[in-house]
Amino acid sequence: MSNVHDIQSALGIAFRNPSLLQQAFVHTSYINENPDADIHDNQRMEFLGDAVLTMIFAELLYKEFPDLPEGKLTELRISLIRQEKLAEKASALKLGDYMVLGKGEDSSGGREKRNNLADTFEALIGAVYLDRGIGKAREFVLSNYKKDISAIKAGKPVLNYKALLQEFTQAKFKTLPLYEIVEATGPDHDKVFCVAVSLGETVLAIGSGKTRKVAESEAAHLALEKLSPEVYGRY
Repeated sequence: MSNVHDIQSALGIAFRNPSLLQQAFVHTSYINENPDADIHDNQRMEFLGDAVLTMIFAELLYKEFPDLPEGKLTELRISLIRQEKLAEKASALKLGDYMVLGKGEDSSGGREKRNNLADTFEALIGAVYLDRGIGKAREFVLSNYKKDISAIKAGKPVLNYKALLQEFTQAKFKTLPLYEIVEATGPDHDKVFCVAVSLGETVLAIGSGKTRKVAESEAAHLALEKLSPEVYGRY
């Protein structure tokens, strides 16, 4: 199991209950391979962290942008909590180094998989919330999003990837992209959607997320990176 002391030192957070921190890094594959282990996986904690993260950004955006309509606030929030962004934050914190994985998942590159990184980041937020409360959770989240929040405040546009992909494919291929749910997993209260975006018979990319809208946005983003990386790959 990961060294909890090392994780706390790396994060700069002292946990009152270190077992909560440890649980945030336990992937289901480890429990599947070690059913008698005296610890639970991080799925429930990831579910809680997702809700806490959503609330933190909903509150922040509501207060910081009093003139924006609900639709634009939703777009901004989605841009901040999409799976790709969460995985980016997890990678910056090197959370993959501390994941507790089954041997199969570890050998298949599980420490670098985007969904594992994103889920671990959300579980970590859930652990911070449970152990130290909403104030510390907010402090932790916002400290890791300083550049993103500054960019929004400075007026840098948050890209609407679906609209951009539609404009791009219409101009270049004279056709519109189509989105289709290819898989929906998990219980009703915590589903993960996988959505494919296609041009004709060609699947351009597959995105995933907690809602169909988030999954479609990620699929569009990945498709843009593939079709025009020199323009969109930097976002």
